[in-house]
This record gives sequence, structure tokens and C-alpha cells, in this order.
Amino acid sequence: MTSCIPDTLPLENLNWREIVPLVGHANACLARYDGMLQTLPNPNILLSPITANEAVLSSKIEGTQATLDEVLEADAGLVTSEARRDDIEEITNYRAAVRIAETALQERPISCSLIREVHQRLLQGVRGRDKTPGAFREDQNWVGRYGDPIDKARFVPPSPPVLLSALQNWEQYIQSETEDPTLQVAIAHAQFEILHPFKDGNGRIGRMLIPLLLFQRNALSRPMFYMSEYLESNRAEYYDRLLAITEQGDWHGWITFFLNAMSVQAERNLSKVRDVRDLYEETKRQVVEVTHSQFAMGAVDALFAQPIISGTAFAKNAGFANRVTANNMLRQLEAERIITRIRDGSGRTPAIYALLSLINVTEGRPVFYGEKRSR
Repeated sequence: MTSCIPDTLPLENLNWREIVPLVGHANACLARYDGMLQTLPNPNILLSPITANEAVLSSKIEGTQATLDEVLEADAGLVTSEARRDDIEEITNYRAAVRIAETALQERPISCSLIREVHQRLLQGVRGRDKTPGAFREDQNWVGRYGDPIDKARFVPPSPPVLLSALQNWEQYIQSETEDPTLQVAIAHAQFEILHPFKDGNGRIGRMLIPLLLFQRNALSRPMFYMSEYLESNRAEYYDRLLAITEQGDWHGWITFFLNAMSVQAERNLSKVRDVRDLYEETKRQVVEVTHSQFAMGAVDALFAQPIISGTAFAKNAGFANRVTANNMLRQLEAERIITRIRDGSGRTPAIYALLSLINVTEGRPVFYGEKRSR
């Protein structure tokens, strides 16, 4: 197979009659979602588990098997499956890489330089760490079944000499403001996947860029928009639509797929964020009624920021002056079934608790621990 020659951006000869209504609908859905974001009292806390779930789902597209509750358990110091340890580390890296990008966006736009920094963190110490993290590839790669030679590849990205000029064109495109943001993100995401500029991690970086680009173009008030749920559940079409661009020049099919995906996911995200917000308000009410404590608000924020949490971390993050008072509150909340103890404390090993109701909302499925289940 010969390597791909990517189209130059911006694209010409798009079917605007069909695209404009899709763009309008995607923008309307995105605006409703962003309106909800702007009403949240503390979005970084409330959306923390949803952000973690995006890392789980984006990594799942690339083959990891760890679930959100397993990742949250690891955050609390509880790794129950050695088989999942590497997966969890990859997901942890994804979350750290996102934070690097979000912090950088406060001072500079998305660029090839920033993407290399993010990529270096993504592959730090995990699968792919031997594939020049933080550096664009200097040799030919290809996409296909593991172990297959290039002549059996499903897709062969641009050759290194073509790649460098195409990346410059891509960087200029994402820093321009001549197109509607949703359309620009649809095209930029696909072009990044077509260029496949790294030896590993291209899919995760490409999906990570979606909310960052929307934020950069002021289509979002915060870089918090998560599409991996839709893309993971429609993985075959996702890949087929990308491939159709290079095989058939079918940008219209890709743009239609992506904008529809954005609209559907915006509605799902809106519903999920609304459910999290409602649960937050209900949990605040319950905790205040049960504990009558000055630390009630801090306790709720600690549980939402880290839905699986050790007693030690809970006391620190909720602002308790001493562990005794914190442990008393934890016992009260457990007795009222607001939280569930998933590991007993012993000696210097703290007990670990879970706010299962929040995990259930985030994952969209009930999470069980023995015979215990969230209400």
C-alpha cells in the first residue's frame, strides 16, 4: 500500500446545503450543554468523575479494560486486580495529560509544540513508552492487525516528509477562526487521525483535542465536553468514516457522522451533568440533616471530587481538624447508607468508602460491593 496524501485545510467544495443544518443543530445542542456548565457552582468538583470516565472510555477504544470504579479505587489506594494495573496507569496518564493541556491553554493556543508535551505525559512509563513519547514520528507507520506487514495494512498514514508540512498546515488551521467551531473541530479531529503523527497514542490525543479546541474557539466556557462514550459505542462506524476520507474523499460522510455524534453526545452530557447536579444538591441536604456539622459542605465536595476515598483523604480534603471528628461523620453517613464502606480500616491502613450513587450516575450502571448497593 502507498502512504496517504492528506488534503490541505481548509477544505474546499463542501456540500454546504446539507452541512449548515447539521452545524446549526450541533451548535444548539452544545449551547444547551454549556448553559448547564455555567450554572454549576463548582464544575471542577462536580464533573471530576465524568472527566475520569472520559479518560476510561477514550482509553477503552484503544484496548484497555479497566472500568471507572477500578480507576477510582486506585485513586484511593486500592488496586484489586493486578491484571488492570497497567490499564489504570494508562488512564491515569490520560487524566494528567489533559490537565497539562488545560493549564497551558490559559497562556497559549493549541500547537504542535503543546501536543508533543501532552503526548510525552500520556505515554510516560506505560505501553508505548519505547515509541519516542513527545516526538513526531520520523519513519513510516501503518494501521492494521497486530503483527501484519505494511502490505496488509488497513491504512497507511502520510510519509514523514509529507507529515511535517501537513502538520504545519493543520496547526495553522486550528489556530484560525474562519470556520464555525463545530465544523472546524470535526475536520481537525479527522485530519489529526489521518496524519497519525505519533508512533502510538494518536487516537487518545485526537479525542483529547475535541473539548480543548471547542474551548479555544469559545464554543465552551470550560474544556469539558466528552465524546468518547459515543465514539466507543459506535467504534466501527467511527473508524470506517475516517477511512472513507482517505479512500473515497468522503469528507461529507465524516462531517455528518461527527456533527450528529456531537449533537447526541451533547444531549447525553447535558442529562448526565443535570443528574450529577441534582444528586449533589440532594446529597448536601442529606449530609446536613444527618450530621448538622460545620464540615458538611466540605464533606460533600470531598466525596464528589473523589467518589471512592480513604478515611485519611476524606478528613484532609473536607477540612476536618482531626481524624476522630471525620471518622464520626463517616460512620454517620455509612449508617444512613449515603456512603458504603468497601474496605475496613486496620492499623495504619485507613478504611475506604464509596459514594456509589455518584459512580452509578457517571457510569450509567449499578456498581456492587458484596451485598451492598447504592440507593
